[in-house]
Amino acid sequence: MSRLAVAALTGRYVSLEPLAPDHVEAIATAGAGDRSTFGYTQVPDGSDEAAAYVEWLLDDAAHERAAPFVQRRLDDGLIVGCTRYLNPAWPLGRADPDEVEIGGTWLSPSAQRTPINTEAKVLLLTQAFEIWNVQRVAICTDARNEQSRRAIERLGAPFEGVMRRHRRSTRTGDQPMCGNFLSGASSSVTGPESRPSPRAPPFSVEDSNRSCMPRQTPSTGVPASTRARR
Repeated sequence: MSRLAVAALTGRYVSLEPLAPDHVEAIATAGAGDRSTFGYTQVPDGSDEAAAYVEWLLDDAAHERAAPFVQRRLDDGLIVGCTRYLNPAWPLGRADPDEVEIGGTWLSPSAQRTPINTEAKVLLLTQAFEIWNVQRVAICTDARNEQSRRAIERLGAPFEGVMRRHRRSTRTGDQPMCGNFLSGASSSVTGPESRPSPRAPPFSVEDSNRSCMPRQTPSTGVPASTRARR
């Protein structure tokens, strides 16, 4: 079994389910329709692209390069996007990863600007810090993607800087095969022992304004109200 294998992570608004071959058509449906908000994101267009996308991510999962999930909206049961852990590292030689990145995230237009994205990040951070006991979770995005950068800021993840020509671009209009690379805006959340004192508070989904707000709690990761069901 992969060292990154994770069961479904379920909150109030979304369930993150490990990606499987039978998710192809649901992913194709989630990526259909208005694609104007997918300019910076790799989102499959149609069944053939969805099949190739799932095959690629499952190969990454099999080789412990990623742990991909579909995002299932709980109020209607529809799959509305994907997200994943990627770039795991084991510098301390433990069975669980010591560092991971959260990325590859996209949501269909109907699920954008809802609590789903915030809660999904909370669930992933819970697993990373409370189960794996990682030292650091990186969250990177294209430096040009202002909407994504603002969402990361709302999580409270400190901005670390821009990594020039960090990885190949998937932005609409860029041509990856012609050597176009994006500059990545990097932020991260670190484990309690490396946070400044007093410890930076964890995160919660605030129903009243559908945003992620810090609050004090004795938990070391995220509040019990949005803990992954284990």
